[in-house]
Amino acid sequence: MSKILRFTTYIFLIIISIGCKEQNQNNSTGLTDTLVMEGLTSTVEIQRDKWGINHIYAKNPQDLFFAQGYAAAKDRLFQFEIWRRQATGTVSEILGERELKRDIGTRLFKYRKDLSEELNHYHKDGEMIINSFTAGVNAFISEIMKTPDSLPLEFKMLGIQPQLWTPSDVISRHQGLLGNIEKELQIGRAVAKVGDKKVKEIAWFHPKDPNLKLDASITEEMLNQDILELYKAYRKPVSFLKSDLVKEYRNSDKSAILINSKKDMDDSLAIGSNNWVINGNLSEDGNTYMANDPHRTVAIPSLRYMAHLVAPGWNVIGGGEPEIPGISIGHNEQGSWGLTVFETDGEDMYVYDLNPENHQQYKYENRYIDMTVIPETIKIKGKADVTVEMLYTQHGPVTYIDVENHKAFAVKCAWLEPGGSPYLASLRMDQATDWDQFREACSYSHIPGENMVWADKQGNIGWQAVGIAPVRPNHSGLVPVPASEKYEWDGYLPIMDKPHKYNPEENFIATANQNLLTEDYRFWNAVGYTWADPSRGNRLNEVLKNSKKLDMEDMRKLQVDYHSITARTLVPYLKPIQFDGDYAEAKEKLQGWNYELNKNSIAAAIYTSWENAIQREADKKFIPKQILGNISHIQLHKIIEWISGPDGKFGAPAEKSRNNFLKTAFEQAIDTLKNNLGEDMNQWQYGQEKLKHTYMEHALSSSTTRDIQNKLDLGPLPRGGNSYTPGSTGGNLRQSSGATFRIIVNTGDWDAAIATNSPGQSGNPESPFYGNLFESWANDEYFPVYYSKKKIDSVTVEKFILRPSEKL
Repeated sequence: MSKILRFTTYIFLIIISIGCKEQNQNNSTGLTDTLVMEGLTSTVEIQRDKWGINHIYAKNPQDLFFAQGYAAAKDRLFQFEIWRRQATGTVSEILGERELKRDIGTRLFKYRKDLSEELNHYHKDGEMIINSFTAGVNAFISEIMKTPDSLPLEFKMLGIQPQLWTPSDVISRHQGLLGNIEKELQIGRAVAKVGDKKVKEIAWFHPKDPNLKLDASITEEMLNQDILELYKAYRKPVSFLKSDLVKEYRNSDKSAILINSKKDMDDSLAIGSNNWVINGNLSEDGNTYMANDPHRTVAIPSLRYMAHLVAPGWNVIGGGEPEIPGISIGHNEQGSWGLTVFETDGEDMYVYDLNPENHQQYKYENRYIDMTVIPETIKIKGKADVTVEMLYTQHGPVTYIDVENHKAFAVKCAWLEPGGSPYLASLRMDQATDWDQFREACSYSHIPGENMVWADKQGNIGWQAVGIAPVRPNHSGLVPVPASEKYEWDGYLPIMDKPHKYNPEENFIATANQNLLTEDYRFWNAVGYTWADPSRGNRLNEVLKNSKKLDMEDMRKLQVDYHSITARTLVPYLKPIQFDGDYAEAKEKLQGWNYELNKNSIAAAIYTSWENAIQREADKKFIPKQILGNISHIQLHKIIEWISGPDGKFGAPAEKSRNNFLKTAFEQAIDTLKNNLGEDMNQWQYGQEKLKHTYMEHALSSSTTRDIQNKLDLGPLPRGGNSYTPGSTGGNLRQSSGATFRIIVNTGDWDAAIATNSPGQSGNPESPFYGNLFESWANDEYFPVYYSKKKIDSVTVEKFILRPSEKL
């Protein structure tokens, strides 16, 4: 029996219609399933192509988004359920008391303003769209619960069942890229210990010089408490223990698979995304192109979910998050768009004096104000319900009360304003037909801060930075501040005043999370001071600026480009340094190397081990011990600046001390490779299980039996690249971040678009679409993203019709 037929049979088993079900033969696609259900107003057709993308054709938008919710829930039901529990603060119901603080944090940071205003921010029909999407999700949940034995494996392993959704679940902020509040506290602690001047020596703030001085009322002792415990609990991924599983699914200690997931370099500012657009002057065929590869956590199932949405006024295809209606990255009939993070700080910590007689009153401008108190009751597996009081000041949720010193700490969050749900504003972008409409749609995109790029059929390209940006007249937002008028925000910068370009003379625009601000930019008090390492962005600009006419293959090669600018900069510094024995042989391997971090390259293995050692040694040498817990890593770009222009930073004499530093790091790098891979240098290939690889581990895998682990997990497979190459694979031996979803669009030929989306469209381990895209992704291969009905028909492997019950 073929995989396709097995999957069709599986679908027939799990989809139980509310009214009745019909089957008929379709010559091009095999069996067509007709499903009758409540909630639809007209017939919807869903065609699934052989890569797993659902192409949804509806007669009106209401049915379109109902069907999107239905199809996404069918593919990602367990992912939907965990998202819902994270969004509602109900994880303790299934995992017990250890998740209580998560649930408290979730409810503390819950959106509590007018829901209709919130839903309609994202689109003029936002309430209808999100309600319809939610209804579609619930339609699938209701159907599958008629045959609970057909629930995906994870539900059986945990002994749980999915619950129905509400629109409030969709607009949760729990997975968003929200701000810098944790970094703000860490910087504040570091400044309190060693002073702002020393912190600025270590951290790379640019292009402006921020004020890091702490207000005299804020002390080191005050900041060294677990002030953000509830916030961090709310934001962390859900993890599972063996005890969470039904007994028959638990492993024995001996059967667990151990995969090396050591984190060599945990640099959040080295993890980012790439996008670029080129106009017809740079392309072989004269068309504009858009390429985007957002970099996030590598996981099962994929963070991204692809779909094609067609109805009157809608014809959009691409990727987004499965639990969110619409398409975040992709194209419609007129233009294409993509995103990368534009560092935007939408969070600040405020410190209050409390009334010693009443800790629910805080002082603001010489008077005491009552906190808002909201009780929440939380259900806990195996325990009695707990009722907790949520406390709020005029600035936001109170995360900690220092009873002894009569202090309170609250987080002001721009993302708790209407419109703060990540990516939902892309609904407006999905219908944009030109640059002006796209830019107008961008003005609603509050979270996260992003570089949105646009390319259209008319030959135009553009860039608009988006994200809700507080205006801070009197502070940097990088350290906690007292609650007073002096430190208040002066509203938000209009998104149209954020940086942008349209049809630049360079004929291209490229962003990679690096600083793109020019000296003549005016609104400095509404942008941040920390940006990603510029290596990826520099490489994109280098290739696009110096290339001849480009085609789709050139775009693909650049997305998975493993050329290391950092290697090209650092390796020449080894030339005058003398080594003996194995160290000399290893240095020789780098002579004549092309600086490509390719799989099977011994030079790439030697260089990346050295790069990691340089960073470790720099952190050890330059970060004062008393702040290692606050600032644990120096950005590589800053270290390279010190290496390139030694001025006594490494000791005296400057050049000799710098070379001794590099020599020590190189010898440590070679010793590390010997310890991990053995003495034989010929076995030191980059891209192997003990060095650089991908292994996708399901969240339940480590707790279950070997047989189920083999069903849930994927890999290992070799990888190239690192954090600083456009083909970003992170700084870990086992890739934990990077681009699993990529897309490249030729606006002159929509059917020429290509993409990746590892490991697959489905999150159900029994589906052939669970891991079908994993190996091709690991090998940097793409699949076509067809748009025309004729092309889609030619690759359809399954078709089903959703029919409203009243039509019978």
